[in-house]
This record gives sequence, C-alpha cells and structure tokens, in this order.
Amino acid sequence: MSINARQKGHAFERWFCELLRVFGYEAVTSRSESRRLDDAGVDIVDNTKFYFQLKAVERLAPGYHEILAKMPTEKIPVVVHKRNNKGSVVVMKLTDFQDLMLYNKDVEE
Repeated sequence: MSINARQKGHAFERWFCELLRVFGYEAVTSRSESRRLDDAGVDIVDNTKFYFQLKAVERLAPGYHEILAKMPTEKIPVVVHKRNNKGSVVVMKLTDFQDLMLYNKDVEE
C-alpha cells in the first residue's frame, strides 16, 4: 500500500517534532497550532531559534532559495528535505550559518 504525498509530508512533520522533543525542545506541527505560521511556510512551532519548512519529496520545486526567501525571518529559516533512499538534508542561508558559528564560538570562550 502506497502512502500519498500529503500523508508522507504529515508523517515527516510528526517525526521531526518527535526528534526535536528527544533533544529537549517543545515542538508541534503548525497545522495544529498556528494557521498564520502554516500559511507563511513554517511547518513546526517550537522553542528553538529556527523556523522549519519540511519537504518529503523527490524533486523539490520551488528550490531551497525560493523557499527560504518566502519564510518569516524572526527566527532562522531552515529547510529540511527528505528523499527516499537518500536521507535528509538541512539547508539554511550561509549568513545564518556564519552567525550560528560565531555565536557558538563566543559561547565556548
């Protein structure tokens, strides 16, 4: 029995929420929590410093750049993309990555 694309996406969102909970964060899907964030392309409502857009598709359209550009910027926008038999990747703007690296360096010192 095959799973349709919508069910696959919802299952990936629930799995990712559980992953965040394992790390000690509070996380729920925006479908259940915030219509405004869901409409803005944010899939997870949590207490991290990130906004997550999750994609469980083989061919991503629009691309990472376009998705990140449309997401709100109060938190760091991140795309998590899962492909069958390829695993998942996490994508963010380089400037956000640099800020995180600098912040973590300051915390360690």
